[in-house]
Amino acid sequence: MQQDTLPNLPPRYLRTPEAARFLGLSGRTLEKHRSFGSGPAYRKIGGRVVYRLADLQEWAESGARQSTSDPGTRVARGPGRPAGL
Repeated sequence: MQQDTLPNLPPRYLRTPEAARFLGLSGRTLEKHRSFGSGPAYRKIGGRVVYRLADLQEWAESGARQSTSDPGTRVARGPGRPAGL
């Protein structure tokens, strides 16, 4: 049973490197998603960025598809990135 599902326990928060490992991404990729607004919800505690485990799971699940023809949401593009990439 995961900690987030147990009653009366605080949610589990991960720093960027831990969150990236959980998702199988690099820390830099997760930072880019945060900058572009296309990543999971995060919180700022003091000067630290933290992610709630449930938010990481929800974001990962939002990318679930059955086939390559499934419609998806458009990913926000970063500055200088041409359309279609």
